[in-house]
Amino acid sequence: MSDQRTVRIDIGGMTCANCAATIEDAVSDIDGVGEVSANYATDEATVAYDPERVSVSAVFDAVESAGYDPIAETVTVGITGMTCANCSATIEDAVGGLPGVVSVDANYATDEATVRYAPSVTTREEINGAVEDAGYEPIRDDGTSDGGESAKDAARAAELQRQRRLTLFGAALSAPLLAMLVLELFAPGTLSEEIPGTGLHIGWVAFALATPVQVVLGREFYENSYKALVVNRRANMDVLIALGSSTAYGYSVIALLGVLPQAGLYFDTAALILVFITLGNYLEARSKSQAGEAIRSLLELEAETATVVRDDGTEEDVPLEDVTAGDRLKVRPGERIPTDGVVREGESAVDESMVTGESVPVSKEAGDEVIGSTVNENGVLVIEATKVGEETAIQQIVQRVKEAQSRQPDIQRVADRISAYFVPAVIANALLWGAVWFLAPETLAGVVTALPLWGLAAGGPAAVGVTEFAVLVFASAVLIACPCALGLATPAATMVGTSIGAQHGVLFEGGDVLERVKEVDTVVFDKTGTLTEGEMHLTDARPVTPAADGAVAGEEGDERDSEEGGVAPEAAEYDDATERLLAAAATAEGGSEHPIAEAVVAGARERGVEPGDLQVLQNVSGKGIRARTEHGTVVVGKPELLREEDVDPDPALDAMRELETEGKTAMLVAADGELLGVLAVADEVRESAVDAVAALRDRGIVVHMITGDNERTARAVAEQVGIDPDNVRAGVLPEDKADAVESIQADGSRAMMVGDGVNDAPALASAFVGVAIGSGTDVAIEAADVTLMRSDPFDVVKAINVSEGTLAKIKQNLFWALGYNTAMIPLASLGLLQPVLAAGAMAFSSVSVLANSLLFRAYDPDERYRLFGRLR
Repeated sequence: MSDQRTVRIDIGGMTCANCAATIEDAVSDIDGVGEVSANYATDEATVAYDPERVSVSAVFDAVESAGYDPIAETVTVGITGMTCANCSATIEDAVGGLPGVVSVDANYATDEATVRYAPSVTTREEINGAVEDAGYEPIRDDGTSDGGESAKDAARAAELQRQRRLTLFGAALSAPLLAMLVLELFAPGTLSEEIPGTGLHIGWVAFALATPVQVVLGREFYENSYKALVVNRRANMDVLIALGSSTAYGYSVIALLGVLPQAGLYFDTAALILVFITLGNYLEARSKSQAGEAIRSLLELEAETATVVRDDGTEEDVPLEDVTAGDRLKVRPGERIPTDGVVREGESAVDESMVTGESVPVSKEAGDEVIGSTVNENGVLVIEATKVGEETAIQQIVQRVKEAQSRQPDIQRVADRISAYFVPAVIANALLWGAVWFLAPETLAGVVTALPLWGLAAGGPAAVGVTEFAVLVFASAVLIACPCALGLATPAATMVGTSIGAQHGVLFEGGDVLERVKEVDTVVFDKTGTLTEGEMHLTDARPVTPAADGAVAGEEGDERDSEEGGVAPEAAEYDDATERLLAAAATAEGGSEHPIAEAVVAGARERGVEPGDLQVLQNVSGKGIRARTEHGTVVVGKPELLREEDVDPDPALDAMRELETEGKTAMLVAADGELLGVLAVADEVRESAVDAVAALRDRGIVVHMITGDNERTARAVAEQVGIDPDNVRAGVLPEDKADAVESIQADGSRAMMVGDGVNDAPALASAFVGVAIGSGTDVAIEAADVTLMRSDPFDVVKAINVSEGTLAKIKQNLFWALGYNTAMIPLASLGLLQPVLAAGAMAFSSVSVLANSLLFRAYDPDERYRLFGRLR
């Protein structure tokens, strides 16, 4: 191999020498990889590879595919100086060429690059150096700049002010030039007259006004063009602007010096081109700032101080950054909760709308979790801080939104590929038509003079001369093209779309995920905790009574009074059987943390039965539990588990079926080989689940349900929420859910799996889109593509609506950007637009794309359902 490189990768997950051999085999199979040495003792691998044939990213992917964890860091670098999508591509090439860099995604709309790299090979400073070598300025953010602003925000504000000053400076000098242009239109020849007493004509005044504009405003375009062409060997938008402006200015200087005595002067054109473009850059920077406002507004929600309750009962106000996990904080009515925590004292309603999108205040009492930055409505709360700093929900939300904005949809790649070839094609086109107008002016003029816009072309070659008109066509043709509009079309809309999602409690992993969600045609819900509340309650305890010849007693052993008003002897036996059933089950389940087990224990205690001593507990996957207790050997679970213990479940099966038909989860209980009875727990269906399923079906989306529960219970829940019974898969073990999702997708369906993000992680990863639904305090769920801050299945519909709305906005932007170029380039090439109009149209194109994206901020993903009465 030629130009071989060596990279050292730290790897987690190796446990023996066989692991090292597995990694070596996996990486060695890649074409372009030479010697591979994995060392179990040092947890690292050294890989020799040919960068022309294989990337570091491919090596990392191979290690991950082998089941190990290559250690990489991800850093976001703020960058100033990017002017179009070609700049993004230049930075990606420059940083991506560093050894140890796994991936680079430079985003022109957010003025930053997200870099994933191996810290054992590449450093942050080397990344910054690569950005500088490419001709751009990295923002070295060491936390905050003076005044508490982040370095990136400070740099963006400074850039905004700089563009504003440049625009005002250029406008002040160009205003007289514009007046002179108007005067020339009404009194041709005015600029050729002499200035009294000087022997110089008025054109020198235009030169004096235009030259500072050319130097001050044009400087960055010339510098950027040099870097683009000479350093990076890639043409960008700055090259087009520099060509157009310098052509008009240079031609005018030559004419002023008398080399072309009959030629006109275009100093006004040269200056106004730069002023229009700079104004466009200012408006563009301002729009970018507004597009990213959602993130800053989220951070502004954080409290600045917290009231810490000390061990001696005293209270002290401290800065938020001084709060540590375990501190007790007092939150008064109307104050923001400083950080994530658990309520220890007090009761109140908390407004969580700014974080979860939940408009109704949520009641909180001791033991409930609270989210930092939410507002305590009434009552005093004392909370114990559980997450602080970057671990809080609000910080995780901000990080997720930033990551989502840095990962662009696949549709952006099309625009990037177009932009890469666009500028050279525009220059070639301008040269071609400039030459054609110079060589065959009369022939071409005869074709285009009949067009309705001919009047904008300064009268054509006959009016201004062949050479002059060819120069004008060239300048117009290079100025009219706008690759920056193409570069902004997708990221600007993605920024707004991900922000809208965050405001409504929907967090997308990336812009690519935002694009995929719209393509979903099947939604697969996990039942427990997703369609249902996820909180089981013991509803029935039905013992098997020998007095009834093995029959199962009525619900909870309904007490039957004697004629004297007391409890009949058979009822007393019945109560003893119920107590024995509850005591045996609660004792066995007391060692399990499963929701059903907790419901049984809590239900027994509510009925005055305390669990006894548990000696040994064994979970039988998918069937139940087996335990050794003071009540003997107890089994709780499905009929097949009892049969394995030589217990006949038949006497209780009718009651079990009856309970399951009601949508309850029923289980049999036996002790020392004796059937004791059947227990049932129920998980209430979420009120919004019915609306969510109806809304999805209205869209034509097929809805499935997967559950580990039995068939009858599953079908009962499906009937309540409106899911077709044929789309219900019951009795599915947690480890088999991924297979179930894959089988649903086997016919080409694009499935969205919605689960709790814990035991559903494999299924979430297998689905076309994985959606984790859960608590607002736990948003970093790695397996999910989308995280819903609320435990509300209707937010699945919101996610689809946000995706649909964002993609529609992206397509509008791309249609405008491509349509603009498709229409304007031919007009300029045919001589139908003057350079000043071309420059103005170019600036307008970028600003209009950003403005269209900003209009999207008013989008409400709930609105269509409010109109149709779906939302209560």
